[in-house]
Amino acid sequence: MYLERLQAALPEVRSQIERACERSGRSDAGSIELVGVTKGHPVEALRAASEVGLAVIGESRVQEAADKLELAGDLGLSWHLVGHLQRNKVKMALKLFSLIHSVDSVRLAQAVAKESTKLNRRSPVLVQVNASGEESKSGFEVEEGLAAVREVGELEGVRVVGLMSMAPHSSDEGLLRSVFRRTRELYERCSDELEKFEPRYLSMGMTNDYEIAIEEGSNLVRLGTALFGGREP
Repeated sequence: MYLERLQAALPEVRSQIERACERSGRSDAGSIELVGVTKGHPVEALRAASEVGLAVIGESRVQEAADKLELAGDLGLSWHLVGHLQRNKVKMALKLFSLIHSVDSVRLAQAVAKESTKLNRRSPVLVQVNASGEESKSGFEVEEGLAAVREVGELEGVRVVGLMSMAPHSSDEGLLRSVFRRTRELYERCSDELEKFEPRYLSMGMTNDYEIAIEEGSNLVRLGTALFGGREP
């Protein structure tokens, strides 16, 4: 089931990414990273992703990812944590994921830095920005974003390699563009003003809004339903 779905969905998603780039005058469609979010899907989804060449998998829960990795074995996939990270899960997360998208507080960043130092490494992270101002969403407000990224970037044991943001689940295109634009503008400020900010990833866009996110500057999109269909009950 998953293989057939991905064989149909993945080319269409890539085509939509190219069209979004064309509409916004971008020539870098090939550089946009696609993360297939398998939260709520079984191991078969991972095997299918590997078979069709989808190289990067996103998971929202540390324990779920650990369980799937144990079952699936080495499929040659890279794993990103795209959901909220609890501080008591940091040690496990650093063993599983090559990139953490959701550093949403200085306390969490400090926990990541502490565990990374024990491992004698500097772990790449994205700082999460709450550009919509929704109370239900985690992350730093845009107005405090520059100072927060500076503070996180000064920690030994982490490398801030970009920003991540989530837009409201809305059909209001103007609202979505505003959220993505504010995040991109902060990303550009961090790039220009902060020595310890590495402008590699601007992680914006999910199934319902990824084309708009790309038009507004995203170079990494996180897609679940568009690729794998609805989650199992």
